[in-house]
This record gives sequence, structure tokens and C-alpha cells, in this order.
Amino acid sequence: MATDVLVRLRQALPTLRPAEQRIGRAVLENAGIVRDSTITELAKLCATSPATVARFCNALGFSGYPEFRMEVSTAAGREEAERARFSIGEGDIDPRDSVDDVVAKVAFQEALTIEQTAKALDREALDAVVSAIVAARRIDIFGVASSALTAQDLQQKLHRIGRVSYAWGDAHLALTSAALLDEDSVAIGISHSGLTLETVQALEVARAAGARTIAITNFPDSPLTERADLVLTTTARETRYRSGAMASRIAQLAVVDFMFVRIAQQLYDEMTSSLELTYNAVQSHRLDYDRRARP
Repeated sequence: MATDVLVRLRQALPTLRPAEQRIGRAVLENAGIVRDSTITELAKLCATSPATVARFCNALGFSGYPEFRMEVSTAAGREEAERARFSIGEGDIDPRDSVDDVVAKVAFQEALTIEQTAKALDREALDAVVSAIVAARRIDIFGVASSALTAQDLQQKLHRIGRVSYAWGDAHLALTSAALLDEDSVAIGISHSGLTLETVQALEVARAAGARTIAITNFPDSPLTERADLVLTTTARETRYRSGAMASRIAQLAVVDFMFVRIAQQLYDEMTSSLELTYNAVQSHRLDYDRRARP
């Protein structure tokens, strides 16, 4: 799927040279500087050379600065239109913002994250992941810190429809479980940065044991993806008040929902029975409450 140039830039930023990263950060902080600057002016603003700006554009897959400038202008225009839809002047939160401003800006960022993740998601990879999970004898899911919450959400969903799955947040338990997987198993590693040592190691051990490996990450060129047979990429963005842990959560959960619904489609009859059984199993733990019966 087509990827927004600003999304592509965020994902590529860790792989760029230091001077190129300086240009990238300047563009992400204010895309308008590209629209309003020649290549020489942008180079001067970023304390570098026009040749470095040209290499930066090439590293992102553009033939040169004119093409990059046009794409950035288009992407910035779309984002401005979205901010107008949410009645906000700028997307980042300011310490002086009112409660209404905060709610509108967080809603804008989360809606934009889900929209961009959906737009950029590799559909073929998604269906390949779904097929692997449906065929698997066992699914192990690895994630730590905030990614552990996503792992638990996916495990709970799979477990409720009768798929044998485990979510591991402890490094030692993850590694020992990964070592026991085989070619009939699937291992899923979840890490926003793709740099989380525990998750990378678990996926590496799982792959060595013969399992099909899957990565869910924001950075397609990270160490985690090097250990994965299939990759699903999110497009979460950090802002001043939303760290990677906050920004990644909504995007990861959206990908989990995309996966689960596709799995449910393939296992519709089996899923319906499992959901009914699990729903009935917990009914005795619900209070008998009828608002209409109150005096």
C-alpha cells in the first residue's frame, strides 16, 4: 500500500546517517520548511550541504529534492485538513492547552495513527500471518513493557476462540518456551522500536527451533524484523506528551484487531461455538442487575 512520506521518514529515521537524521527531524518538526525552502535553503537550515539533502532524499526512495518536496507538501496539506476536521491549529499538546484542546488533540493523533497504520499495512503479509496462525498447533506471543499489554490482548482473543496461545512477558520464560516450539508453531514478537532485546532474542530462539516467526513493529528495518519471516508494520508517532509507549499501543491494538477479524472469518463456525461457550462460562460472575426493576 502507498505510504505517506512523513510516515516513511519516521520509520527510516533510525537507519539514516547523523546529518540525514538532522534533516529528517527538522522536516518532521515542521514540514512547512520543505514547502517554503529550496534545497540550498534547507541545507543551510539543517547545517549541512545540498549534496547531503540530495542523498537524504535518495535514501527515502526519491529521485531528488523536487519529488521529495512535492510529496511532503501533499502530506502536510492532508494533515492540515485533518487538524481542521478536529478543530485544532496544531497536533502537538501545549502546557497551556485547555481540557477540550487536550481531548481533541489526543483524538486527532490516535485517529491519524489508526488511519495511517491501516493505509500502509501490507495486506498480503496480513493474510499470510492469519493463515500461519490458523494452521498453527501453538502460538507464542512475546512482548515486554507496553508491548506486553498488546501481547496479552492478542492471546486473550485467540484463547477465547480455542487457539492454543501463550503471552510471555518474562524474558526467561519466553526463551524457555521459544526453545520448545517447532515447525507447527508460530512465534509473534511485538516491539514498537524493534530493538527490545528480550523480544528479539525470543524470536531468534523460536526461529532456530523451527517456528514461523512474525514481527509487529513500527520500524521495518529493525533487528526484530531480521528474525521474522513475516512483518506487520505500525505507523505510530511520538509527540511531546505521547511517548513511544503511548503512541505504539493504539497502533498495535489496531493491527491485532485486523488480524483477529481475519482469523475469525476463516474460523467462523468454530469461533461462534467457542465464543458462546466462553461467554456462558463467566455469566455466573456477573451481577443480576436490572435498572428497570429499581424502585
